[in-house]
Amino acid sequence: MIKPTSAAPPAQEQGVFRGAALPWAFLLPTLLILAVFIYYPALQTLRLAAYQANLILGTERFVGLANFAELLSSRAYQQVALQTLIFTGLTVTGGILLALGLAWLASREVRGAAWYRLLLIYPYALSPAIAGTLWLFMFNPDIGVVNQLLGHLFQVRPRWLDEPLLAFGLVTVAAIWKGLAYNIVFYLASIQNLPGDVMEAAEIDGATGRQIFWRIAFPLLTPITFFLVFTNVISALFDSFALTDILTRGGPYFHHAGITTFLVYQLYQDGFVNYKTGAAAAQAVLMLALVAFVTWMQFRVGERRVHYGG
Repeated sequence: MIKPTSAAPPAQEQGVFRGAALPWAFLLPTLLILAVFIYYPALQTLRLAAYQANLILGTERFVGLANFAELLSSRAYQQVALQTLIFTGLTVTGGILLALGLAWLASREVRGAAWYRLLLIYPYALSPAIAGTLWLFMFNPDIGVVNQLLGHLFQVRPRWLDEPLLAFGLVTVAAIWKGLAYNIVFYLASIQNLPGDVMEAAEIDGATGRQIFWRIAFPLLTPITFFLVFTNVISALFDSFALTDILTRGGPYFHHAGITTFLVYQLYQDGFVNYKTGAAAAQAVLMLALVAFVTWMQFRVGERRVHYGG
């Protein structure tokens, strides 16, 4: 005869606050830090964008949208915006394609593959300031190892930091190199998690390596590519400051502005060198709007072509 089992006592609810004040008390330190270092400066930036300030005299004059109108009509700012657009396009496209190719090769099972992967990932450990210093020493026109080698082999010593196109190309290549390891880390992890049975079946059916890559592997890698495009755009807009400052300081001058003066560096110059706080605040607001637009475009347009395989 089976004895009826008694119903189990209801489990006590865990992690439920007894009052409404306690969770806010736990959140208070974080909210204070966010308010002091993020929300208050952001509100101040929005306010300063509508004023023309004199830091020496400590005076402010309300000008409304005049700072934005002056920026958008400035030939120098238009050139800086175009340069930033070209720089971003080159670094994002070149960095992602190169990282994808290197990660695909590094994922192959060959002798010493672990060392190859370590060398590819190594630049990610360097700060942008250190990376810029390394490139500055390598491409110094007078004592740089690159010019020493070119002079010995071909009797040429390019002025990397003085010629506008060479300086722009140098900063672009340095930015691609600096962000390469970040992209490779994500691509390596994604490639190693691709379904092996699908790849083997395609190989048995006679598919070439190129066909396997473009028709099977690449569509399965679109989610991580979608993520990396967005992060690389943000990195090109903001993380290029250290490389630019150390290598060229925004120069050399070309037409209306420095050839390597990008939006974030122009903001720094106006805010901390020329003390044009109103113009700098307006530029910060415009960059915020640009990032918001890029984010919207990524999720509005780009996500339609992302394949989330199951």
